[in-house]
Amino acid sequence: MKRKALSMVLASAMTLSMIAGCGGSGSADTTANETTEATEATESTEDAGAAEEATEAPTADVASEGEHELSVYAWDENFNIPALKAAEKAYQAVDSEFTLNIITQSGSQDVEQAVTLAAAAGDFSTLPDIVLFQDHYIQKFVADYPDAWQDIDDAGIDWSNLGAEKISYSTIGGKHYGAPVDNGTAIFAYRTDILEQCGYSINDVTGISWDRWLEIAKDVHDQTGMALLSMDHSGDDLPYMMLQAEGVSQWTDNTTPNLVGNDKFKKIIEVIVQGANDGSIILANSWSEYTDQTIQGDQVAGVMNGNWIIPTIEQVADNSGKWAITTLPTIDGGKDGYAANGGSSLYVTANCSKPDLAKSFLAYTFGGGEGAIETYDAALTDGGVITTCISAGKSDVYAKGVDFFNGQAIYADIVEMGSHVPVIQQSDFHYNLRTLVNTLITNVQNGNDIDSEIQAAQEQIEFEIAGSQN
Repeated sequence: MKRKALSMVLASAMTLSMIAGCGGSGSADTTANETTEATEATESTEDAGAAEEATEAPTADVASEGEHELSVYAWDENFNIPALKAAEKAYQAVDSEFTLNIITQSGSQDVEQAVTLAAAAGDFSTLPDIVLFQDHYIQKFVADYPDAWQDIDDAGIDWSNLGAEKISYSTIGGKHYGAPVDNGTAIFAYRTDILEQCGYSINDVTGISWDRWLEIAKDVHDQTGMALLSMDHSGDDLPYMMLQAEGVSQWTDNTTPNLVGNDKFKKIIEVIVQGANDGSIILANSWSEYTDQTIQGDQVAGVMNGNWIIPTIEQVADNSGKWAITTLPTIDGGKDGYAANGGSSLYVTANCSKPDLAKSFLAYTFGGGEGAIETYDAALTDGGVITTCISAGKSDVYAKGVDFFNGQAIYADIVEMGSHVPVIQQSDFHYNLRTLVNTLITNVQNGNDIDSEIQAAQEQIEFEIAGSQN
């Protein structure tokens, strides 16, 4: 591997963890927020420290494992870890001696660093059998370190039973590498009491155009002073989700941006800027401002993000029974918009000496096998992890109404919504472009010409991509 590529991965492993703080570990609200804030606050100074911290993280000893034992690196005691424990228990129905040695890491960056350092040393024996890995990063890591992984194509998983968008991240070179853990499907949650106060219902904000949404949002703001949407603008995922709901990407391929001449992208930027300028959308300056002030501080009557944002909404007990979820608006309206934001999957490493056991375990549990319902029922109740497995999402546990959302069976609804999320082109430079688009929005909001800003963003990402390839 090129020295420069290695350096870039080391430098980015700590800084590019927004999704880890959201989809990957997002249902644990406090942990997610702290992880994201800490990462963003230190992103310019932690490169060397990140590598050092990775060597200090708990490590695996695969050589000493028993015949019925697997080790896994994962993070978040309140979200991912309960899901893994649920899977371990479920698999013991077919292997009573099975043990899953869960080696807890401080965050996704520890796992990324472990793979990077093992590859740099040319020694994968330091890795566990399985690692939990962020969806948005795995394709780059498989491309950069192809010898670090074992595919699970022959695991016996019915891939059609899993959300197509979710498994698109882990399908690389025509092979399946990962089994999904969580479901990053985006929701649009609304305060139905506020909507009703202003003369609207949840149906009035379902299947509508963004232009109509802006009209309703402005009316709600004028009547109540509340915005109808907010986002952490330091890591703004609104453009990505809004564009995905159109079935359109910001990329034509891995290294070719699709901004200039992309009318849907331009329209989405215009919607965000208009909403921000008229008070309908709050673009918060930080993750804590987004969660603690805009959502939990009752500044908004709507929340759009990956479903892992639900625990943040639920922190305000006085609002129980006042929320409902639905799909996203689209540019033209007349249909439901579907998107996703965040998530992680499990991958078998090159150091796994029992690949058949690893594949069997993943297929039986997270892959939608006979243990999937037991796994995901417990993962939901113990950690708030929602499945992307269509059949597991039809269980009695998922069908139960949720009091906080006025009895709506939100978990079954989310799984159903997830099955419709369109697969769009992804890129290894996803987060680089996100930063540039955030700046673009700010500049247009401040009066700069939108076409010039789009052109500048495209030229800058092209420059960054070219630099990474030298």
